[in-house]
Amino acid sequence: MAVLVRPVCPTCGRHSRSPRRTWQHGGVTAATHSTLFPQVPDSADAVLDGLDPEQREVAMALSGPVCVLAGAGTGKTRAITHRIAYGVRSGLLQPASVLAVTFTNRAAGEMRGRLRQLGAGGVQARTFHSAALRQLQYFWPKAVGGELPRLLERKVQVVAEAAARCRIRLDRNELRDVTGEIEWAKVTQTVPEDYPAVAAKTGREVPRDPAEIALVYGTYEQLKRERGVIDFEDVLLLTVGVLQDRHDIAETVRRQYQHFVVDEYQDVSPLQQRLLELWLGDRDNLCVVGDASQTIYSFTGATPDHLLNFRVRHPHATVVKLVRDYRSTPQVVHLANGLLAQARGRAAEHRLELVSQRPAGPAPVYGEYADEPAEAEGTARRVRELMDSGVPASEIAILYRVNAQSEIYEQALADVGVPYQLRGAERFFERPEVREAGLLLRGAARAGGHSDPQLAGVDDVPSQVRAVLGTRGWKPEPPAGSGAVRDRWESLAALVRLAEDFVRARPAATLADLVAELDERASAQHAPTVEGVTLASLHAAKGLEWDAVFLVGLTEGMMPITYAKTDEQVEEERRLLYVGVTRARVHLSLSWALSRTPGGRPSRRPTRFLNGLRPGSAAVRPAFSGAAGQGGVERGAGAVRKRRGSARCRVCGRTLTDAGEIKLMRCEDCPCELDEALHERLRDWRAEQARLLGQPVYCVFTDKTLLAIAEAVPGTEAELARISGVGGRKLGKFGADVLALCAGDDPGSADVSQDTSQETPEK
Repeated sequence: MAVLVRPVCPTCGRHSRSPRRTWQHGGVTAATHSTLFPQVPDSADAVLDGLDPEQREVAMALSGPVCVLAGAGTGKTRAITHRIAYGVRSGLLQPASVLAVTFTNRAAGEMRGRLRQLGAGGVQARTFHSAALRQLQYFWPKAVGGELPRLLERKVQVVAEAAARCRIRLDRNELRDVTGEIEWAKVTQTVPEDYPAVAAKTGREVPRDPAEIALVYGTYEQLKRERGVIDFEDVLLLTVGVLQDRHDIAETVRRQYQHFVVDEYQDVSPLQQRLLELWLGDRDNLCVVGDASQTIYSFTGATPDHLLNFRVRHPHATVVKLVRDYRSTPQVVHLANGLLAQARGRAAEHRLELVSQRPAGPAPVYGEYADEPAEAEGTARRVRELMDSGVPASEIAILYRVNAQSEIYEQALADVGVPYQLRGAERFFERPEVREAGLLLRGAARAGGHSDPQLAGVDDVPSQVRAVLGTRGWKPEPPAGSGAVRDRWESLAALVRLAEDFVRARPAATLADLVAELDERASAQHAPTVEGVTLASLHAAKGLEWDAVFLVGLTEGMMPITYAKTDEQVEEERRLLYVGVTRARVHLSLSWALSRTPGGRPSRRPTRFLNGLRPGSAAVRPAFSGAAGQGGVERGAGAVRKRRGSARCRVCGRTLTDAGEIKLMRCEDCPCELDEALHERLRDWRAEQARLLGQPVYCVFTDKTLLAIAEAVPGTEAELARISGVGGRKLGKFGADVLALCAGDDPGSADVSQDTSQETPEK
């Protein structure tokens, strides 16, 4: 067997890394279809393997403001999780100092899972609400006193009571819409008395008279106070209030979190942006990721303005554009780009033109049907054909504009014997059969295989899982038909498949290890794949992808929806269709029905968004004649700023991973030139500063930072600022003294009246 001998660095004697497979030579790994349980990279540099040039730029931009404009399917989650992992593994970021926030528990759970697989456990990845609630629960006794009020899980019931108290009758749909208006008002920080004026100014399509909504809103807030409860939006409002009013608490939070990453930044509301600003304080170690062309939640208060104005607020920001689409075929990408080429408005001006990285696939299929039942039946037949050709049911989705459209497709799929699952229905780990299975597997793991009669003679984990679940109705073959029995079997079958994948990745795993993995997934809401066609609204499909996607009901009045009146609302509908198109990897079908019912008048028209794109439609001139945004990196100009990126030894060039070595900017055993007399003067000066501050010496500078200064002997502020451990605050506070000492002069009297940022002492 051949032995690979790694070359040795002639300076420090360490083994250098093998040449990396570059992206040009097949080293880029796809952003999708990754293994469920990949191996943890063996080094910081290995974290960067397989990233394309733009993704690598994201991963290595570890300080200062960074804005990642990421088109659909370009691997944005991959880029930012590798960025965090590279920072942690290289020692530039401490895991506990990083807070990554996103918008759904599923996305936060996926991010935590990816970070764990990259060897960066311990990083906080949460939703805005989850992070705020955690802080509020911790600081409430100190800031307010007593226990935090109980969280109201279903506000719609209290809104109904508020309406009844105001003698305003709301039907079921109006109740839902008024509840949504109250949520919008709160995330835009609009109080009840200002609601009518703000709603008119912003052109909102309100479900009732604005004065009535304001009255219900005010009464709802009063009922909450009477009952001592808070709602979901109050969590953000109260956290903002505490951080604004209590500077000591705000500083405690800022000492904890030094680096922030915000995913789906185009969806932040004004309230979430305010909370982010309070977390940051006067710092700018912020990385935001988003795509203005995927802004589809403005009805909840989300706005892409914060993303589009990022360079205005941070002129020195690094902007990286990701346009290499690893998800979809060129045919799907061409249609997606065509949709955006017709778009108008500010978000459209910043659109990204995707470039597919996949082989060619089939052209999108357009289908026109006489009525809705015929459209559903035709869709179900095509789904069955795809499944017969080898496409798994779990890799097929039917997407529609509103949830009310699902029923006819549920029936059509059942008629042809195709299993399905409703996206947005009961969470996987909350299903009764899954909870029961978890208890049984936990009990079997605790008892041990030889103590449990049903596991006698069964050694491998998948067989143990099959034996346990077999007592609750699981069989190798699925039951006939659909309904509750089939749904239960699909849930248990998903657990069996997960066990098989788990053991393939970790052959030495035990049943107890699998149970631990299930617990981790349950807390992250990271459900295994259920074998069934997904039925979902376009909004619910955001962030997901399938091999085959059917976009149905694409008629005027449904797409765009009939209540989209303004140009801005119509453009958001276009973006919603764009999101639907970009969910497809290979097969894409778009269809519409000319009539609602059989025999009805064929008065419907296909959506205007497909004009010039579907066969037989008149060409439409693009709204913008200029080229769309291309991939690449734009670096902010202006004042000199410290950018560390990857830390490499200044002697031998190796990537540094130890925190102490990073301070020195060299390997511990690489040769150095130390001005010992300067080092001694610096130590004496530091001791005096610490005495005046009444703090430990490491609060001035750590030993390693002091050693690095004595080795580098900086002559200017810029040179001093490049030394790890010399932040902006310390540069302003101690920079003049340190530079004087380096020049051989006596330091002046330093102002020690302000706090210094704490540093952790080296061991």
